[in-house]
Amino acid sequence: MIDLHTHSVLSDGGLLPAELARRACVAGYKALAITDHIDSGNLALVLSQIIKVSKDLNRYMNLTVLPGVEITHAPPQQIPELAGLARKLGARIIVVHGESPVEPVMPGTNLAGLESDIDILAHPGLITGKEVKLAKKRGICLELSARRGHSLTNGYVAKLARKYGAKMVINTDAHSSSELFTKEILRKVGLGAGLSENELKSVLRNSVELVKNKK
Repeated sequence: MIDLHTHSVLSDGGLLPAELARRACVAGYKALAITDHIDSGNLALVLSQIIKVSKDLNRYMNLTVLPGVEITHAPPQQIPELAGLARKLGARIIVVHGESPVEPVMPGTNLAGLESDIDILAHPGLITGKEVKLAKKRGICLELSARRGHSLTNGYVAKLARKYGAKMVINTDAHSSSELFTKEILRKVGLGAGLSENELKSVLRNSVELVKNKK
C-alpha cells in the first residue's frame, strides 16, 4: 500500500513522524508521504523537519518515506509561490488542500493549485470539467479521499477524471494511526467512488509511479 497524504504532530496530526512511519510499516505500507499543513509562515520550518526525519527513517526502516507538504487554506494567489518554494526547499510530494465540500476553502484554490508545480490536488470537491482537463494536461493527480467529509464528492471526482482522462490517487489524509489504510479500506474507497476493479488497479499504479519518480 502507498499513501501520499498524511499528517504528523508537525501540523495537526497525532503522531510523531517516526511513529507514523512505523505504524504504516506494520500495517503493510510500502511507501508513505508525510505532508503536513503549511502556509507562508511555517513552510520552511515544517518542511526542514520532515526532510530531516525522512532521511533518518529511510536509513533504518523498510519503508520509503517521502517528505512533503500540504498547502492549506492559503490565498489562491499565493499558491504558485508556495509550491515553488516548497519544491526548491526539497519537498518531494506537494499537495494542495482542494475545495473540499466540508471546509471554507477559498474559491479559485483548485485552479491555482493546478496551475502550480504540485503533484496532488487533494479532495477537490465539485471540481469543474475545465479544471480536470488542466489536471490531465499537467499530469497532476486528483485525490479520492478516505477521510470523512472530504470523501463526499469522491464519486463526482472519479466520474469527471474518467471522462477527461485525468490521473487519480487514493490517500487517507490520516491524522492518526486509526486512519491509516488497510487493504480492505483502500479497496472500498476506490470501488465506493465507482471505480471498476481494473480502474482501481490503474489508480493504485499511479501512486507507484509517483513514488518511483519522486524517490
